[in-house]
Amino acid sequence: MFANSHKENVVASQGQFAIVTGASTGIGLELARCCAEDGFDLLIVADEPEIEQAAASLRANGASVVAIQADLATSEGVEKLYAATQGRPVDALLANAGRGLGRAFLDQDLGEIRRVIDTNVTGTVELIHKFGNDMRRRNAGRILITGSIAGFTPGSFQAIYNGTKAFLNSFSFAIREELSDTKITVTCLMPGATETEFFRRADMMDTKIGTEKKDDAGNVARQGFDAMMAGEGDVVTGLKNKVQSSIANVTPAAALAKQHRSQAEPGTAKH
Repeated sequence: MFANSHKENVVASQGQFAIVTGASTGIGLELARCCAEDGFDLLIVADEPEIEQAAASLRANGASVVAIQADLATSEGVEKLYAATQGRPVDALLANAGRGLGRAFLDQDLGEIRRVIDTNVTGTVELIHKFGNDMRRRNAGRILITGSIAGFTPGSFQAIYNGTKAFLNSFSFAIREELSDTKITVTCLMPGATETEFFRRADMMDTKIGTEKKDDAGNVARQGFDAMMAGEGDVVTGLKNKVQSSIANVTPAAALAKQHRSQAEPGTAKH
């Protein structure tokens, strides 16, 4: 079990051990719930103090949880998370931490642009490289990467975010193939618009996509968790999203970008 102390130590246990990133709210918190319900001990992380509230809610249901606050957009944050395991083998790594950014590319702050890239891409790659090598040495482990159906579409007015998700979708399938002769599985969760804090934080509450009805985060997480446990390569959640992703595969990129504009351009919100 874990030691509930301010030192954030992990004590040896016979149970399965999962790490969930971006677990303070939304899909990440729901993924942590799925892990807890399946009997995993948990190490959860986010870059905000709300991660402690998330841990408390999980513990209230009997889960064994340690929470740390770390910025996984930085190497220091990744190292802090890695050190917090104290060498305990990680059975499942759920790389969910992500950040969005709305509005036109040239209107965005360059520092915020880099933060999205560093969170969604650089930090995720560094995290999976570290824990993935540990898994390969043991020839055991599960990796879940939260991609998005946004990765299938050139995201006008979400250009950086969609680009990072296109990377994650591709990256997930590539390393899954590289590890196909091992006992390590890699699964990509590809949700559509989901009811989380994402759109508010991305400054997209004046857009159509930001204000329309979205998928339930708990349902999305459950589908992703089940796919990971079954060793599946990917899961697109929801029938509507499955249809959209299929159409995107045969639609010219210019048409997709134009269509995305009608969803994500400021001022398109439904009133």
